[in-house]
Amino acid sequence: MSGSNYSLGLHEVGEGCFAYLQPDGGWGYSNAGLVVGDEASLLVDTLFDLKLTAAMLNSMKQATETAPISTVVNTHANGDHCYGNQLVEGANIVASSATAREMTEVPPSMLAALNKAPGEVGDLFRSFFGDFEFDGIDLSLPTQTFDKRLDLNVGGREVQLIEVGPAHTAGDTIAYVPSTGSVFTGDILFIGGAPIVWAGPLQNWIAACDLIIGLEATVVVPGHGPLTDNVGVREVRDYLSYVLNEATERQAQGMDAFDAAKEICKNMMGDTSKSFAGWKEFGRISVNVDTVYRTLDPQHQSPNVVEQFARMAALEKQH
Repeated sequence: MSGSNYSLGLHEVGEGCFAYLQPDGGWGYSNAGLVVGDEASLLVDTLFDLKLTAAMLNSMKQATETAPISTVVNTHANGDHCYGNQLVEGANIVASSATAREMTEVPPSMLAALNKAPGEVGDLFRSFFGDFEFDGIDLSLPTQTFDKRLDLNVGGREVQLIEVGPAHTAGDTIAYVPSTGSVFTGDILFIGGAPIVWAGPLQNWIAACDLIIGLEATVVVPGHGPLTDNVGVREVRDYLSYVLNEATERQAQGMDAFDAAKEICKNMMGDTSKSFAGWKEFGRISVNVDTVYRTLDPQHQSPNVVEQFARMAALEKQH
């Protein structure tokens, strides 16, 4: 699977089942999915802005011409998986209840303002999200919510929605298509880049990886990065287990969370025996370690989002 074609556009991963991939899978460049049934289709996630989403929908026209998209599933609340919802007019938008609540917390207007901010704050956010256009987005919120599990039938195709959050965000969902053995994981999987644990706990995310492995899917479509299989899932699980163990040990010693992240990062990148030693976006470990600290100690004060991004940028400049 590691040799699969990782190029921009629509890739068939099973009969009537497609992945839309956006290299290089870094910040904001997410993947999506399409399941085509009889006279109706289901879209797994939209993209970060209207231009990207329109290009994706245009690439799907041949597949959806006789089977229009009637259902959109948002795997979680991050904008690169839902900001394009308004372009799928008339669709039923499905998400977990926790995702629906969280989607209102970071409106597109907030990212538009941060991208336009003067000085260091603007420079910081443009270094992460300067490729994207957040003006003109009117976020379409879910029209149907669920908790834990929802089985959908779209044009005769079964799609199983399984809530595995809180992990990456408050309400992560994976979408499994039994007929093709395909699973769309949202941001429970970043392949080739470090995951980022905004919500946690890490134990939930590790359990989600185990659940995906148990599906024995033929094709695993990550939220970011190339197509993978259970080998890729295990690598993400191994990374999370490593960070959890290392951060827990340092929290018990009373070490500052950011100091712990810097030390763990240095040790990790120096250990070439670990498959994740060379992953991109390795600075995300500062958020991940902080989440472990917050999980272990509810009194732990996490830095604000600007500081979180500043710490990630600082870590990556140091290495």
